[in-house]
Amino acid sequence: MCRNIRTLHNFDPPATTDEVHAAALQYVRKVSGSTHPSQANKEAFDRAVLEVTATTRRLLAELTTSAAPRDREVEAAKARARFAARYA
Repeated sequence: MCRNIRTLHNFDPPATTDEVHAAALQYVRKVSGSTHPSQANKEAFDRAVLEVTATTRRLLAELTTSAAPRDREVEAAKARARFAARYA
């Protein structure tokens, strides 16, 4: 599950709200051990996703770096090359 969580810091353009939410959802799914919580746990699950999303946004807003922003296309090409090397 957590393989879908990607680095969100220092990209140009910055991470979108959807990307931050998706990472938070994957994190909560991993920690809870459930991709779809039961009705009894749905409220706690959804609240956790919202809280992790807010915390992640705050973290990304507060982080600083002197490195140049990374390009999403270049990083995607590197990931594809790693995948090809791993499964070739």
